[in-house]
Amino acid sequence: MVMKQLSRIGVMLGAALILSGCASFAAQPGNLEGTEATLMPRAGTYFDLLELPRPAAPVDAAVYDFRDQTGQYRPAPASTFSTAVTQGGSAMLSAALAESGWFRPLEREGLQNLLTERRIIRANLERIGQEDSLDNLRAARIVFEGGIIAYDSNLRTGGAGLEYYGVGASGEFKSDQVTVNLRAVDVATGDVLLNVNASKTIYSQEIRAGVFRFIDFRRLLDAEIGYTRNEPVQLAVMSAIESAVLHLITQGVDKGLWNVDDPTDVEHPVFQAYRSHQVPIM
Repeated sequence: MVMKQLSRIGVMLGAALILSGCASFAAQPGNLEGTEATLMPRAGTYFDLLELPRPAAPVDAAVYDFRDQTGQYRPAPASTFSTAVTQGGSAMLSAALAESGWFRPLEREGLQNLLTERRIIRANLERIGQEDSLDNLRAARIVFEGGIIAYDSNLRTGGAGLEYYGVGASGEFKSDQVTVNLRAVDVATGDVLLNVNASKTIYSQEIRAGVFRFIDFRRLLDAEIGYTRNEPVQLAVMSAIESAVLHLITQGVDKGLWNVDDPTDVEHPVFQAYRSHQVPIM
């Protein structure tokens, strides 16, 4: 009888430890509210952009729009009105072009705001009798077109689990894929000089463990703990755009559309990697 009571006490203590661990684990997101804002994490494609060799001269380029062309919305019950991908593709593309060092992005998405400010400056100069000292706006040689053209959900799903006498653990995963299209258009002729499609896989993972069993006739032990990790969609879109820019620069070098500052950099490791890079079929 004494041993049975001790066994029950031990089980209850173990359950209490599990529940306290679950409580502290569940409280973790609240503890992160006081963290400071940081720069957006970046994928390996960002560091490839920074490692590119210098061009002979950066090319003036314009980005008017880089829209979400998928028409995809987040699946219910999360939201039926929120889009599956970011609507900030133009800003991401302009950032990738500037960070590569091969292009000089010109403001076109907010062109009307820029023209309005220039008119205000000219009006003020005329009012005080000064000559117009504003420089002419720079014209682009290349216009970048394209957009986010596909978002495929649940390309791969799977999981595994084991349960024995009410004690078990399981894990699940799924992968989505986002695809972007990027085109370089010659302003003088309207020719599409280069056309690149790039994809990025988005992984999600869930792991959980729990216990559900009767300690005795009237006492039930039920405890559960879990962990979910979802790769941010905007980071995947940014990485796909950066990858498209890298492929486009590499193809342009190979076709003689733009040149490296040092001719020996044609065989630079980044160029070599993106010449041989192949996207696997899902």
